Amino acid sequence: MKSLMILGALVGFLIGIGCGLAGQASWAAALWRACAGALVAGLLARWWGRIWIQGLQDAMYQRRNFRKTPSAAAKPGAKA
Repeated sequence: MKSLMILGALVGFLIGIGCGLAGQASWAAALWRACAGALVAGLLARWWGRIWIQGLQDAMYQRRNFRKTPSAAAKPGAKA
């Protein structure tokens, strides 16, 4: 989970610095936008990672507890 948040923050920082410099902002303004982008992207990555892991755990739980009910033809004493 930590690595996903760090990756999100890094991507957010790069997007923020890129947009700041592309908009011809000063270095201070570009750095401020990059830090804000890192914070927002890191929090979004953490939120998305929790939902993703919860979905994987639910899928594994359902697969583990899934049991097919025997059909009527497979029951003892049933005529074919």
